[in-house]
Amino acid sequence: MLTIDGLQYSCWSREIFEQMREGGVDAVHATLVYHETTRETLSRLGEWNRRFEQHHDLIMPVLEPADIARARELGKVGIFLGAQNCSPIEDDIDMVAVMRRLGLLIMQLTYNNQSLLACGCYESDDSGVTRFGRQVIREMNRVGMVIDMSHSAERSTLEAIELSERPVIISHANPAFFHPARRNKSNRVLAAIAECQGLLGFSAYPFHLKDGPDCTLEAYCEMIARTVDLMGIEHVALGTDLCQDQPVSVLEWMRNGRWSKEMDYGEGSASNAGWPRPLAWLRDSRDFPNLIDGLHRQGFVGDEVERIMGRNWVALLERAATPAQTPTQLAVG
Repeated sequence: MLTIDGLQYSCWSREIFEQMREGGVDAVHATLVYHETTRETLSRLGEWNRRFEQHHDLIMPVLEPADIARARELGKVGIFLGAQNCSPIEDDIDMVAVMRRLGLLIMQLTYNNQSLLACGCYESDDSGVTRFGRQVIREMNRVGMVIDMSHSAERSTLEAIELSERPVIISHANPAFFHPARRNKSNRVLAAIAECQGLLGFSAYPFHLKDGPDCTLEAYCEMIARTVDLMGIEHVALGTDLCQDQPVSVLEWMRNGRWSKEMDYGEGSASNAGWPRPLAWLRDSRDFPNLIDGLHRQGFVGDEVERIMGRNWVALLERAATPAQTPTQLAVG
């Protein structure tokens, strides 16, 4: 069965790539950066080039949707890269095309805070998509870079969907009806994502789940079933948000970047400041077969399970990650 995870950010190693293959994972959306500048993003791309060279027998880059099928035929895990913030382009709209040509398939308009493009879900007032954001949305549509609103506030998300001529995604979050985390999404947002032919990737990050690390596989799959009733089977997938082997310093970088002198705890708290305890049924990528079993037990049949586990991600990338026109710019690199 084609299996795609729509979000991971791990301390990448050969062991983790082997776990992906052992768990039957065919492709992963890997976070490239959080708050990094353009120059720092180029260094992160260079690090991935080295990984592709050093572990060429296990992984390969996904630069276009068809590369997922190619990776599967070769017995490798396809890696498609995304940014969890708009910092890679800084204030330069030309960087959208440059980053897409270098392999950045997905970019979030915000990461929790107000950005140059839109408003994050942690701000008290949602100002919506900015003037610059409108320009960037058009450019992302043109070059085939997928718009991700996972960490964005509601008004900004709805405006981005309305402005975009391509499908918009939420790569890793859950419905607010399941758990009222600030990162989870309202029924209105989920309906709008479905209407624009976008995609929701279900998160398995414990802070996004009812009962946290004690959330059961049964409850998780019940959440998926209720969301399918709202959005339709073709608009849901997986985006687990697995963060394996990362030190607490990486969690603090995600939450604080360079913007704060005070400690920000994100979905955690001062008394629960570290990484949450992993789910018993999804400790790492070797446990993906558990999700298949859980979906079957929930009553999903073959074609439905295949869509949730991977086919919907391929279809989304085909709709949103193919350039609208042949680029005339010279490739960089």
